[in-house]
Amino acid sequence: MNRFLFPAAVVACLMTLNGISPAAEPPKPKKVPRALEKHGIVRVDDYYWLKDRKSPEVIAHLNAENAYAQAALGHTEKLQAKLFSEMKGRIKEDDSTVPFLYGGYYYYKTYKAGGEYPIFARRKGSPEGKEEILLDVNKLAEGRAFCSVRFPAVRPDHKMIAYAMDTGGRRFYDVYFKDLETGETLGERLEKTAGDMAWANDNRTLVYVKQNPETLRWEKVFSHRLGDAADKEVYFEADETFEVGVAKSNTDKFIFLRSGSTLSTEYRVIDADRPADAPKVFQPRTPGLEYDVEDGGDKFYVLNNDQAKNFKVSVCPSSATAKENWTGLVPHREDTLVEYIDVFEGWLVLKERTNALGRFHVFNRADGRESWIDFDEPAYMAELGENFEYKTGVLRVTYESLTTPDSVYDVDLASGKKTMMKRQEVLGGFNPEAYVSDRLWITARDGEKVPVSIVYKKGIDLKSGKNPVYIYSYGSYGYSSDPYFSSVRLSLLDRGFICAIPHIRGGSEMGRRWYEDGRQLRKKNTFYDFIDATKYLIDNGYTSPAHVYAEGGSAGGLLMGAVANMAPELYRGIIAAVPFVDVATTMLDPDIPLTTGEYDEWGNPNVKEYFEYILSYSPYDNVGRKAYPNLLITTGLNDSQVQYWEPAKWAAKLRDLKTDKNLVLLKTDMDTGHGGKSGRFEALKLTALEQAFMLDLEGLKE
Repeated sequence: MNRFLFPAAVVACLMTLNGISPAAEPPKPKKVPRALEKHGIVRVDDYYWLKDRKSPEVIAHLNAENAYAQAALGHTEKLQAKLFSEMKGRIKEDDSTVPFLYGGYYYYKTYKAGGEYPIFARRKGSPEGKEEILLDVNKLAEGRAFCSVRFPAVRPDHKMIAYAMDTGGRRFYDVYFKDLETGETLGERLEKTAGDMAWANDNRTLVYVKQNPETLRWEKVFSHRLGDAADKEVYFEADETFEVGVAKSNTDKFIFLRSGSTLSTEYRVIDADRPADAPKVFQPRTPGLEYDVEDGGDKFYVLNNDQAKNFKVSVCPSSATAKENWTGLVPHREDTLVEYIDVFEGWLVLKERTNALGRFHVFNRADGRESWIDFDEPAYMAELGENFEYKTGVLRVTYESLTTPDSVYDVDLASGKKTMMKRQEVLGGFNPEAYVSDRLWITARDGEKVPVSIVYKKGIDLKSGKNPVYIYSYGSYGYSSDPYFSSVRLSLLDRGFICAIPHIRGGSEMGRRWYEDGRQLRKKNTFYDFIDATKYLIDNGYTSPAHVYAEGGSAGGLLMGAVANMAPELYRGIIAAVPFVDVATTMLDPDIPLTTGEYDEWGNPNVKEYFEYILSYSPYDNVGRKAYPNLLITTGLNDSQVQYWEPAKWAAKLRDLKTDKNLVLLKTDMDTGHGGKSGRFEALKLTALEQAFMLDLEGLKE
């Protein structure tokens, strides 16, 4: 018997044994056919009506889905509670980040026992100085279902902060101003901003970004002068395929306005001492030219892809910034991607990636000598940390791997000596020596070698064919799925799971070509790589289809939807978090957030060739009459990135067409958005539910 197909009597028996009442039927939303036509192709969407978030009928349906999911997984509540207790028990509740130096103060965030949210604080003069509380987010969050507060923007004189707070989950931030000398929060407030901001050097002007209220595109830059009744519009990004952000240079001399699309960039520069002056264009936007700018005091450093697929570093004088004045400093290399750069008074630091591993390339600005900051595990994640001082010879970096918790190092740039400042403490008896991580190389169907990072507990039989496997990836926008450490992952590893991260095309693990080979008209390579990595693990005895569980979120949820359609027989269960699954319809609607700016990623469906290709893999459009794995789908009513109706429609269509009796569960958080719960412990409850979903299917009750 096919493992996905069971007679009705057997299903009822199984549901009863699993604690699910056979009477707990899934919701059956009405069908209201709506014809959607493009390029002569007509699609009929029976569930288009779910798009109205203000409709009581829609809200009732989402609540009914939540009730069904609760009933279907009700028998796992004890397991969920156990998993939550394990996960929470590994967290050191009284903890602080490593302080970073900025302007004579050491800034950090700290957590107190039982606190869901951080407290932002600083000490003057040294990390051992007297603690000064800047902001207690726990107090701000009282009585709120959701509260997200970013690290405050500190005014140059360090006497005031501006902090951005989102209480709805849709990433609209209100900005408040707090006087650090009096402790008073000013009466003036900036409403519905993007939360992106930078102080000018007059200690009065804050430059910030506002998004379009409908499309949520970051489109306008304003300046706010403390005490003024009205704000000044500094810049409007008219091109709907671009978004604009702001940042201050390490030298504190400039405020950068960065307009960017997927494949093109344009910077504007404001003198931070003269914030009322109009911004000046650094280099006009050119199709296909991407660049980022860092100030080096007497010159600008420009990371760019001008005839350099993997990017190179150029320099130009501050007085002549157009591309014809750029001269080469670090040339393009076919085997090395330069991801980003940072500049200090005496040093230039490049974050590079070669053969799916990152490292830091350091240049002495005075004499040009080169050195590297390397790490020696087979798979790891390394990034620059918080470096706010321009005049420094110490670089802060972070490092972690599948078996090594998040670690903070200060590196002496002259000697290369690493000093570990802190390693995340994992409670509950965690011993990294009990686990093994490795890097596999699998051959995809077109002959491409795809790296796969895996981790498992020592002692398991890798050739038994029965190990449960949790396989996760993302594969879009050039974002790499790095092998990070996760304390919650230990609950799976300790129960015999192998956890795998395929570094699939659509990311940048193997350089820029890796990204370009997994977007637009080559997007299916992303899905094929994931499927082929799964097949490799099955064919080589690590596991079998009855024990494979996949997860992806957002664009990674698109991956899950495509994989569910293309190779459902390989998976026992799939978790799709805030999944982007209605690709064709969404990309044809410019009023939906993240549409026009996404054309370079997915292709513009107003062009027939791109529309037909998108339609060929769009998960919602390709649901068919076939057997599907068990599916747990999660979303948030206030999601700003992937609208809730995409997963809601997908779940309804799956149930209507699939030929098996496996679960399709839709869980909608009615209070949050794309990132889920905002509290550090509350967020673990969804993770516990997801793991319980997999463990229950695996027959593991504890």
